[in-house]
Amino acid sequence: MGMTPKELISKVGSSLSLSRALGLKGHASLFRWKQIPPEYCPVIEREFGIPREELRPDLFRREEVQP
Repeated sequence: MGMTPKELISKVGSSLSLSRALGLKGHASLFRWKQIPPEYCPVIEREFGIPREELRPDLFRREEVQP
């Protein structure tokens, strides 16, 4: 299981900053999430530096670099 929405909000600082970064009209919708929607993972990764693999390891895997 990946990061919960509650853990994500805590890690980024507030539901307001997260909802603004995601372009949501209000922050209340974040509290209805059961999981972090995969379409928001790239934005969260870019804006807050949290790897998408950490957000949703069930969907994203870290690519290993070949030497």
